[in-house]
Amino acid sequence: MNRLIITLACAFGFSLTSNVNAETLSIERIHQSPSLSGSTPKGIQVSPDGQRVTFLKGKEADYDRYDLWEYHIPTGKTQILFNSDDLHTGPEVLSDEEKTRRERMRVYGSGIITYDWSNDGSALLFPLAGDVYYFKIGDKKAKRLLETDAFETDIKFSPKGNFISYIREQNLYVMNVATGKEQAITTKGGGDIKYGMAEFVAQEEMGRMTGYWWSKDEKHIAFTKVDESPVDNIVRSEIYADSISTIEQKYPKAGSNNVYIELAVANLDSGKVRWVDLGENKDIYLARANWMDSSTLTYQTQSRDQQILNLNAVNIDSGEQTVLLQETSNTWVNLNFDLRFLADNKHFVWASERDGFKHLYLYRNNGELVRQITQGDWVVESIKAIDEKKGLIYFQGRKDTVLESHVYSVSLDGSNITRLSEANRFHSATFSSDASVYVDSHSSTNSPAQVSLHQADGSMITWLEENKVDKDHPLFAYTDSWVKPEFGKIKAQNGTDLHYRLYKPTELKGKHPVIVYLYGGPHAQTVTNSWGGNRGLLMQHWVSKGYVVFTVDNRGSYNRGKAFEDPLFKKMGFVEVDDQIAGVKFLRTLDYVDPARIGVHGHSYGGYMTLMTMFKGGDYFAAGVSGAPVTDWRLYDTHYTERYMGNPKTDDQAYTDSSVFPYAKDLKGDLLIYHGMADDNVLFTHSTMLYKHLQDLALPFEVMDYPGKKHSIRGKNTGIHLYKTITNFFDKHLQPMKTVE
Repeated sequence: MNRLIITLACAFGFSLTSNVNAETLSIERIHQSPSLSGSTPKGIQVSPDGQRVTFLKGKEADYDRYDLWEYHIPTGKTQILFNSDDLHTGPEVLSDEEKTRRERMRVYGSGIITYDWSNDGSALLFPLAGDVYYFKIGDKKAKRLLETDAFETDIKFSPKGNFISYIREQNLYVMNVATGKEQAITTKGGGDIKYGMAEFVAQEEMGRMTGYWWSKDEKHIAFTKVDESPVDNIVRSEIYADSISTIEQKYPKAGSNNVYIELAVANLDSGKVRWVDLGENKDIYLARANWMDSSTLTYQTQSRDQQILNLNAVNIDSGEQTVLLQETSNTWVNLNFDLRFLADNKHFVWASERDGFKHLYLYRNNGELVRQITQGDWVVESIKAIDEKKGLIYFQGRKDTVLESHVYSVSLDGSNITRLSEANRFHSATFSSDASVYVDSHSSTNSPAQVSLHQADGSMITWLEENKVDKDHPLFAYTDSWVKPEFGKIKAQNGTDLHYRLYKPTELKGKHPVIVYLYGGPHAQTVTNSWGGNRGLLMQHWVSKGYVVFTVDNRGSYNRGKAFEDPLFKKMGFVEVDDQIAGVKFLRTLDYVDPARIGVHGHSYGGYMTLMTMFKGGDYFAAGVSGAPVTDWRLYDTHYTERYMGNPKTDDQAYTDSSVFPYAKDLKGDLLIYHGMADDNVLFTHSTMLYKHLQDLALPFEVMDYPGKKHSIRGKNTGIHLYKTITNFFDKHLQPMKTVE
């Protein structure tokens, strides 16, 4: 085979020397470099003054160890700010709390992995190896603010940058940056009691990674008190190659008790703490907290069934409370992060799905609705910035097509919605807080992510990482054999349009086998015009072997509006299977598809869906690879599961009907199940229960379990092994090289 030695140099100064296979895209090659998979620098931020773009970049010798870099906009200069090895060398021993936070945040690697700007753009703050570093722009080096035996987490700047705050040993602390004086806001944390910390379901399911919030004038901090004593202890094993650890974990399974949560406000000067009355019903979720102004704290509470969401406001001096607004649903109310209080101290912007699609609304601070800002049969994904002087909101949404995320601006009066981003690409924008500039990371199914800098009106300033697939790019060797997918629509049984993506071999000879890749669950979308990363490259590898590769987004998936999601309610594993079977029926109409050789693969909810399609649709799927599957929703956590399935105490039959066990007896095809043996999200118990059940039914299946691996099953060589295992299984049972006339 022809081997090319090439060097990739990008605008960020990243260079990579690689051996490129000029004929085939091997699984080893897929995992070889970030540039091949389309990775871009992580943690991109724009300084609040719009003068600097900062980002994290892996080292050339170790892509998973990160340094902090900057691009200085006025001069166009790119430089490294901090080499993590200059500040800390040797192993980073993480606390258990930090390990779980990183798993919940899907943050991996070592070195500088997170950082924050002060609100005025004058300083940076970043943790490293359990301690904290502070860097004043213009200084020659960073100052180490904390150097303790304990591991501090959730480190923040105060709004004016005069303090930093952090959690240590389940208590909340602040430190004066200038004097180094430390103040304990709480002291009684420990055991089941945690102050200023987000509980498991808040982190994993609500996206709330913190339990404390600074007031704008730095005089107060609101914080949570979490009592985990009501939550059941589960005992699980983490199985490693050379040891087994028995872990006791507070895990609120569906139908069981959640934490008891309280909310308080501390006065930093006096030390006085005022507790907020959250109401008589303690079985609620505290979803969000935001300061409206220096004397008014707002917080969002969900009912246990998640069908009611209240936005509450409390005056921290008098304790007087009001409910500013309420969202209701007969299924569930989705959470978001799009509450924005305007600087005029009179209005706020709120996002709601009350008309069936997520849109923006303008309210007065007393809860009076002014107007709906956006509307139509499309969704706003998230607010990116608000320029009050110009009266503009910048947001990402799907107005043009559900397959692409674009950057838009809209006037606060709802007029002049303007798309700022380039068509036929999928965009992710990061704005400066003054809304003057933004960084745009964008890609398509056929081109890896590129990063560019733009004025707020969308006009491009410069490339930050062009990442163009030219003769010097690692992907260039594969351009001749690259398969561009086709996008289209099929009809569900009820006539609803379902979007699909289809890869087919460049040479169609006879009947080809198919691999259906799926996820199928809520809050996810798999069919988009975006770069697929390693999984997308794996699909190219499969196509080169002779497979047709197909994906359809069934009802229940995201970004199509609430009515498209709601069929899952108390019926998981039903409409999703019907829609995936509709996809197979479509495939059977293609003269190059062998209907007897159709396989299915997915991970997590996709693993669950693989099992359900194999068990309930055995006449359509000949082979399946199920990764880290949920098998019984009673074993999964409260907030996620009850949102969609109700409470097993009142909806027990729904849980039985949506588990895989009633249908396992109908397995006809070949099945492989894999799972991380230290998974703390979808517990390994899900798979072991199914192993036993299939064995009791005397039904053969295959297993590949990964010692010490969590839900994501990370690691370069582990990833290579996993992709080879999946591919070899399909090769054995679907025989891609076999021509069927």
